Amino acid sequence: MKISILTVSFNSAATIKDTIESIRSQNYKDIEYIIVDGNSKDGTLEIIRSYETSVSKWVSEPDKGIYDAMNKAVAMATGDVVGILNSDDFYSSNDIITQVAASFANEMVDAVFGNLVFVDPANLKKVVRKYSSANWNPDKFARGFMPAHPTFFVRRKYYQQFGLFKTDYRIAADYELLIRFLYVNKLRYKFLPINMVTMRKGGVSSRNLMSNIVLNNEIIRGCRENGIRTSVFKIYPKYFTKFFELFNAK
Repeated sequence: MKISILTVSFNSAATIKDTIESIRSQNYKDIEYIIVDGNSKDGTLEIIRSYETSVSKWVSEPDKGIYDAMNKAVAMATGDVVGILNSDDFYSSNDIITQVAASFANEMVDAVFGNLVFVDPANLKKVVRKYSSANWNPDKFARGFMPAHPTFFVRRKYYQQFGLFKTDYRIAADYELLIRFLYVNKLRYKFLPINMVTMRKGGVSSRNLMSNIVLNNEIIRGCRENGIRTSVFKIYPKYFTKFFELFNAK
């Protein structure tokens, strides 16, 4: 079974080496690794070129944002299963893809996801938050919860059947896509009770108050576009859960 792993990057010279190295270290060998870069100017391309023997395909060109780049990468993929690893994230151990592939050996499994840990960018061994997908189910979309998207793997055919990321979303196109896949089309999923991906804290969705407002407005939009009734009164209480995730990371 071929697993396609997709990375989109833009001026990621400070972090992309860790991303590539985490894929190189995987003990599963049938990996197609694709990088779509947004015409970086900071040395990212030099790093990618230094790893060309480990990268199946890559391209660097202007794009219309992160979700446009992700769509390009999905279009380039030829694997049976597709996962997306951001250019400042890395896999938490060298057997993650082996465990993913073993899950998809069951033909009844359409998608797989697991847990995510956030670390201090200045100290990658310091966990500052843990994001568990253990108790997630599709009804929780209405309350602002989704499985950790960086851990999400799905059979490639479902991108072809159900569509790609909507590029008119600024922050929450991943949320909307997961609603389409897991709620509307009811893909059969398996939760892996492991920390699959390590993410540096400080992503686009949590940079500041305005980012959070945009995020939550897009979550509400994504729910409503897909037939889920929700409101700000259902979405915003999720921050109590985030508080406990921070507490439990200590």
